[in-house]
Amino acid sequence: MGRGAAAGALLVALVVLGAPPAAGAELSAVFLHMGKQECYFINGTEKVRSVERLIYNREQYLVYDSDVGLYVGFNPYGAMNARRLNNDPMWLEYQRTSEEWFCRVWYEGSTPFITERRVSPPARPFKRRGQQELSEHVVATDVLPNGDWTYQLLVLLETPPRRGLS
Repeated sequence: MGRGAAAGALLVALVVLGAPPAAGAELSAVFLHMGKQECYFINGTEKVRSVERLIYNREQYLVYDSDVGLYVGFNPYGAMNARRLNNDPMWLEYQRTSEEWFCRVWYEGSTPFITERRVSPPARPFKRRGQQELSEHVVATDVLPNGDWTYQLLVLLETPPRRGLS
């Protein structure tokens, strides 16, 4: 049996067995459970703050902040989990060290790409009319670095209107 025939047979079996269609049907409910780990850096890695957020159906229910050192619950389910996790000394020690094993490691790995990236400035602008370069009509400031890997440049094109040119 070829791939096309197998796919067709599978589709027929799903329709016959009553599987809901994937596209075009309204979902009855969407459940989302999400964890977010945030790292805040002050003076490089001199002061690091780690925050873990747990979210269920777009509602934050539990947060661990390394500055506080404990979990905080925001609803009954989060309060229950906060009590459970705050009473587990091994887990709290694991979380307290997260700024070391999670934040600092990611900072060291990504620093060359986000803070030390440098590219050469773009070429000076010019204007062309056909194949002829008209650099005398272009006024531009010096290339100004923004402090990261981007640059800015102000360019003015000064071309007096002349008859017969469009």
